[in-house]
Amino acid sequence: MHIEMGDELVEQIDAVAGKGRRSQFVREAVTAALEQRKRAELVVAAGGVLADRGHDWDENPADWVRAQRRGDDRRVG
Repeated sequence: MHIEMGDELVEQIDAVAGKGRRSQFVREAVTAALEQRKRAELVVAAGGVLADRGHDWDENPADWVRAQRRGDDRRVG
């Protein structure tokens, strides 16, 4: 594989990654970018999974949250 980058970008990578670690830095950056893109695709794919109506919290969300908190045995105070 051959990837071209401008000198300024390579200098910035070297400044962050350290001497002799350019390939590792680029590999980690590409991996992170791919994971982020996959997460974004999953979020978009999940859109519309929940119906817009018929939730326990529709009428009064604040009361629903309070009830959830009071019903949690792990809650302190």
